[in-house]
Amino acid sequence: MKKIELLLAAMLTGSTPLFAQTPVSFKVDLDQSAGMMSQDMWGVFFEDINMGADGGIYAELVKNRSFEFNEPWMGWKKLTKEPEGTFLIVNNSKRKGNPRSLKIHNPKGLQLGVQNEGFRGMGIKKGEQYEFSLLFKEATAGMRIRVELLNEQDNVIGSSELTLSSGSDWQSGSAKFTASETVAKGKLNVWIEGAGDAEVDMISLFPKETWKNRPKGLRKDMVQLLADMKPGFIRFPGGCIVEGRDLASRFQWKKTVGPIEERELIINRWNTEFKHRPAPDYFQTFGLGFYEYFLMAEDIGAKAVPILNCGMACQFNTAELVPMDELDTYIQDALDLIEFANGDVTTTWGKLRADMGHPAPFNMEMLGVGNENWGPQYVERLAAFKKILNEKHPEIAIIASSGTDPDGERFAYLDEQLRDMNIDIIDEHYYRPPGWFLSSASRYDDYDRKGPKIFAGEYASHTTRPNGPGRSTWEAALSEAAFLTGLERNADVVQMASYAPLFGHVDGWQWTPDLIWVDNLNAYGTPSYQVQKLYSTNTGTDIIPIKWNGDAVAGKDSLFASSVYDSATKELIIKFVNYNSKPVQVNFDINSKKKLKQAAVKTTLANADLSISTSFEEPLKIQPKVEQVNYKGKKIAETFAPYSLTVIKLGVQ
Repeated sequence: MKKIELLLAAMLTGSTPLFAQTPVSFKVDLDQSAGMMSQDMWGVFFEDINMGADGGIYAELVKNRSFEFNEPWMGWKKLTKEPEGTFLIVNNSKRKGNPRSLKIHNPKGLQLGVQNEGFRGMGIKKGEQYEFSLLFKEATAGMRIRVELLNEQDNVIGSSELTLSSGSDWQSGSAKFTASETVAKGKLNVWIEGAGDAEVDMISLFPKETWKNRPKGLRKDMVQLLADMKPGFIRFPGGCIVEGRDLASRFQWKKTVGPIEERELIINRWNTEFKHRPAPDYFQTFGLGFYEYFLMAEDIGAKAVPILNCGMACQFNTAELVPMDELDTYIQDALDLIEFANGDVTTTWGKLRADMGHPAPFNMEMLGVGNENWGPQYVERLAAFKKILNEKHPEIAIIASSGTDPDGERFAYLDEQLRDMNIDIIDEHYYRPPGWFLSSASRYDDYDRKGPKIFAGEYASHTTRPNGPGRSTWEAALSEAAFLTGLERNADVVQMASYAPLFGHVDGWQWTPDLIWVDNLNAYGTPSYQVQKLYSTNTGTDIIPIKWNGDAVAGKDSLFASSVYDSATKELIIKFVNYNSKPVQVNFDINSKKKLKQAAVKTTLANADLSISTSFEEPLKIQPKVEQVNYKGKKIAETFAPYSLTVIKLGVQ
């Protein structure tokens, strides 16, 4: 009677009851490794877009702290009326990287104050300690700085003061205080008290609690989300900011290292890139510079993968080119970066790394030349880089761009040229709708195994664009999960993969979708983050064939699968995507002479609603469910939920 009721219910709802389905059978050849998998395969891509660095992971709370924005007072306002000449912006060309400062002339001892608005406000947490600091010189004896943190109602929620000492050279001063309230849109008042003159610069406010509690460091919660992924690499600093709208605004790594106060600020190329999301206050202070990128990668156990300009500005913007006879400077930047990362402390750039606090080398292994560049002009410049780098540093693998798209005339031309050039790694990018990812799971099945390796350097599935926070959906994430089974199945060719962009600030984004959303206080991972994390924390050493009637499980009946073996943990790891609205029963026939343990771990990421997404209110609306399961023998029967990604880890004896 019960079966009849279930059948009637199924007829009415249009679904098939689980018991009526015929199990699908897959063969897993555990003893037949199909190739070795890179231990660095699953990584992260960082670009200072969407307020990812300033206003994001770089924990500085003061915007335009050194008055170097195109409009020196941007982010600041005067709190008092004072005579002309009381506040002056001074431009001293002798100061490296940071010529501007604020000169104060107050012979009558008037009450003077300025206020900083922060990056879309300042995120302040109750009970947390903050450090205010600044540089100053030529201060009249007795002058003081009093600072106040304000909430959204302009009430003081923290304050401190410091006395300025006289002297003609730049000095540093600081003061610590604790916030009494949590606010998302705080402000900072800086009061200058006492009669006299002073010159100030680098007016700064940081939380004391940063990643690894490094002074003036990175936002702890944002780095922790990356560390939780256990990425094999971090690619930085982009992305299109490597190219710049023009060559003058390209990313120049040498200007991002050394003393913070000497790093030369530039306008961020995303400042006015999109008319629908203008950000005229978006600059790069380079408090997060190449040294900090290397350090962050080391902290979370990831390899550093820097990308450098190849002598070409963004071809969608000015498309400026450096003449071939002037390219040596760009190539020398690459050679000097290798020295900075790996050189002995007796070398020029190795010494700078040591002086910054890291005598040991960072052991960089890969270097990208160009980002999304294309055409014969790129090939010509890349060849010049490759010749010198191969001669002087054959140990460094070169990553080259295959353009902006995964197909088409540009891609075909570059793919042929890069393979003829015998480049080490080809960087392929794809931003496409879910249907493309679902239909491309076999993309790399027929790639040349003896040719260059592939870096899936930027990818994201999108449903609608631009969409903003809350539209990074489960539909997009599950289509990515299906595609990633194809990358893992072909991990002997695809050496690296990273979603992009990484971060999006809810009040300052330009591009979507993004892997992680942040505001001034919190950060959360999208469904795509959960997918990436499941892959990066369940990697293996050997590719294990998993077949359905002799074929790869790559989309037939909307099913996708890959499997790997981890020789270190002695585990078989199966990843399975059911892109159907119904559950599916599967039998895995494990072909092996090895003995399998009965106990296993099953992790499922699933939701029947493809349109759902996570949010600050519900950051874990979709999250992995971990179960301890038991299997008997080498024939494993399992049921997979509708619209699900499942990871099974099975011990091997």
